[in-house]
Amino acid sequence: MSTRPIRILTAKVGLDGHDRGVKVISRALRDAGIEVIYTGLHQTPAQVVEAAIQEDVDGIGISLLSGAHMTLFPEVLRLLRERGAEDIVVFGGGIVPPEDAAALQAQGVDEVFTPGTSIDRIVRYVRRRFATPEPVPA
Repeated sequence: MSTRPIRILTAKVGLDGHDRGVKVISRALRDAGIEVIYTGLHQTPAQVVEAAIQEDVDGIGISLLSGAHMTLFPEVLRLLRERGAEDIVVFGGGIVPPEDAAALQAQGVDEVFTPGTSIDRIVRYVRRRFATPEPVPA
């Protein structure tokens, strides 16, 4: 029995033009057998949510280094709820102070990774968080 691979959309939301990290993470996820859709730079929350719904992804990984995390993450969550797509898990990373990370998680961001987090840890998180349970034999 074949199962659908994990599908993750990675995004740079807002005016942040620093894309090296999101590209490294996207490639590491892809190399781990995860389907990755990278939306590119300067996406709006609405564009990210629309792409996530169209691509039928399991999760959205947002990279933010601009300091706008307390505005942009909540807007993505709001739009997902508005579109009835709150089953899409939002996670991300960037320069996020611990108190902001806790506030974002309280609002519904599943995980927040900060600078220095190993690529292996992020890949393990995605595999574990989005793992499809093995079918139970009849």
